[in-house]
Amino acid sequence: MTDYFEVLERDAAARIAQLRLDEPLTTPALVDDVAEDAGSLWPEDRELPEGSESQLTILPHRGFPSGTADEVKESFAVDYPDVDYPSAVVVDPDTADDFGADAYVLSGTQNVVGHGSAFRDAVVETREAIPADSGLYLSGVATPANVATLVYAGVDLLDADRAVVKGTQGKYLTSEGEHFLSDLQELPCACPACQQSVEEFDREDCVEHNVNALRAELGTVRERIRAGRLRDYIEGQARHEQWCTAAFRQFDQQWSYLEQRTPVLRGSELVSATEDTIRRVEIQRFAERVTTRYENRFDNPLVLVPCSAEKPYSESQSHGQFHDAVQFRGHTVSMTSPIGVVPQELETTYPAQHYDSVVTGRWSEDEKRFVADVLEAYLRRNEYPRVVAHVPEEGYRDICERVEAELGLDFEYTVADHPTDDESLANLASTMQGELKFSKREREHNTVRAIADYQFGPGAGDELFDDISMESRYPKLRVHDADGEQLAAMVPNYGVLAFTLEGARRWVESPAPTKRVEIDAFVPHGDVLAPGIVDADDEIRVGDEIVIEGRKAFGVGRATMSGPEMAESTRGVASSVRHVEEK
Repeated sequence: MTDYFEVLERDAAARIAQLRLDEPLTTPALVDDVAEDAGSLWPEDRELPEGSESQLTILPHRGFPSGTADEVKESFAVDYPDVDYPSAVVVDPDTADDFGADAYVLSGTQNVVGHGSAFRDAVVETREAIPADSGLYLSGVATPANVATLVYAGVDLLDADRAVVKGTQGKYLTSEGEHFLSDLQELPCACPACQQSVEEFDREDCVEHNVNALRAELGTVRERIRAGRLRDYIEGQARHEQWCTAAFRQFDQQWSYLEQRTPVLRGSELVSATEDTIRRVEIQRFAERVTTRYENRFDNPLVLVPCSAEKPYSESQSHGQFHDAVQFRGHTVSMTSPIGVVPQELETTYPAQHYDSVVTGRWSEDEKRFVADVLEAYLRRNEYPRVVAHVPEEGYRDICERVEAELGLDFEYTVADHPTDDESLANLASTMQGELKFSKREREHNTVRAIADYQFGPGAGDELFDDISMESRYPKLRVHDADGEQLAAMVPNYGVLAFTLEGARRWVESPAPTKRVEIDAFVPHGDVLAPGIVDADDEIRVGDEIVIEGRKAFGVGRATMSGPEMAESTRGVASSVRHVEEK
């Protein structure tokens, strides 16, 4: 049971947490000043230390080098005792388990840090074996250049040992890498140790600078986590060390590990500046849900259009011109990198209105392949009487032609030179002549049903919102049943649905309800804390709409932990509560 470590904020596997000592320490952080190692059991037996709430005590331990046989590990395994002070135990990926400690020190890290796949395997195996609400400590490996990658992977606690050693060797560390002190002509830093000429700067000063630089980089990383933008930072910063780039790409391939820990919505902007953005969980999750959950409910032709810089797309000048030409006679779907395809009903749904990309006018082969794959999967799931492609030549046309050939379809192309020139818009309007318009009512009803499919699973929209009416205006729609009872409201900031209690009841009574949390016998107000959770669905992710049920209460709220983390955590806020009633 974790008593002294509490996770406060999450950004995929990276977390802001608090090591709850007499003087609390906000992590990720260096623990040199608060960690006390009780020593190795290899040379001699050691008595259990008295410990203190002012420090993190690493209990007497045995570390195993890489390649140690399992039978040796089993023979020399340490039976870690329960203690009543902040404690850490030493483990490796094979021996990691829930020992009731507040932190877990991963042994042998010097052998894996520097190798992308080995580092990924060691962290993932260890992180998934230890409690979610405990800290992961990697010793002797952190530098200003790699610490962002370490934290992105799920590391919480570090020390300055490597930075100190590098300084004694005359190596000057920065977030871009290391430099031999003898090669520097000036000091590219403003920390106290660097307030002198390079000629006066010695190795003792270099040690002080390296530690300062490491602390400063951790401060940057913590702020990036709070903003929900560590991945944006990683994609650029990790380029300075090849293994760091390899490491975060390796983690991109570890889908289940990252997806479980990545929020389903954020308030921050997602920046697409490199081709690595395509592999982000948020991008892949959106594409997967659109191609496996979304169901087209319009009988009109499909109209493919390019995206716009302004979000949501419908508020842009170019999409206003497309709308004037189409006039609700076609179902508009936007093509974009890095998102893929965005049906008009999901244009406000995270991350469709929350991303910004670098526009060069040219598409890379990776971008073309990804968007083509998404469009192909979308069209295999959804049938249309016609497909009208109102897209420019560069990139978009090539993608459409690839999908045409793969599916044996014939797209109708309407762009003469540019999508918004007079001739192209006239072509689009002419192509849509004779098609019946769909009504405002149909558009609004299909929007909330599409969002429900996206949020809760295939078919959820029809199951939850069969006979409904609407109030307010898009994108602040309120959904009512046939008797006028409000069921849900659209949240315009994220393009998702928030249930009322009546809507939550309908959800629970549906054939396959998901995202349910069972709580103990109490009535929550404001938040539900992790100790009050009895069980939670594995599918729950941070930001999900959830139903909260217990013997004394029924409610609805939003998850601040994933389902697996809720079920095993002993500290922290598991969810907010928006509506609750006592049974």
